[in-house]
Amino acid sequence: MILLYELQKRLANLRPTTTVVTTPTGARFVERRRSSGSEDGATTTPQQLEARQYGFVVDTKPDAVPACILSEFLYLGSQDAVSTENILKFKLTHILSVGIETPSIELPTSVTCKYLPCLDLPETDLLRYVLPVSIDFIEEARQARGCILVHCNAGVSRSASVVIGYLMQRRDMCYEDAYNLVKSWRPCIQPNAGFMQQLKKSSKT
Repeated sequence: MILLYELQKRLANLRPTTTVVTTPTGARFVERRRSSGSEDGATTTPQQLEARQYGFVVDTKPDAVPACILSEFLYLGSQDAVSTENILKFKLTHILSVGIETPSIELPTSVTCKYLPCLDLPETDLLRYVLPVSIDFIEEARQARGCILVHCNAGVSRSASVVIGYLMQRRDMCYEDAYNLVKSWRPCIQPNAGFMQQLKKSSKT
């Protein structure tokens, strides 16, 4: 009983408060706790406010233009870059989707697609399971005198790491040179720490 009394006493001293709650759909509600003099500080019925923004980040700037890493045939981008318009504009013949399925668009029959499972986690074994398959597919496009787009979700970590690894193994670049080349054409790249460590260890210099 003493504990209950102490709790009621403290509740009586609470000040009126107002809290704005935004739901995942963007709806906004205001909740008010009345002063201790009315119904022991109970909250009023939430009142909906005019929605000003979503409860999640909205991508208002689609990353639809792939970066040309090697002018002969190699492009790097996000999933937004996989479009019929880009296929025609850049004469793409191959699409490598790293860690994300190729977006559901109507692709010309002349385009060869490959999906490669890959989690964007530092512990993912890039050198053993991801790069060998990726490099073979990129080489397939080169030998066919085609053009290939390598993409993941954002075109920042997984696909960038694949392109850097390709430059290192097939263009005899060290990690720093390969990274700087890709970075110069697509400034937003940022392979995760595990991928960078693996690539650095595999560097020839």
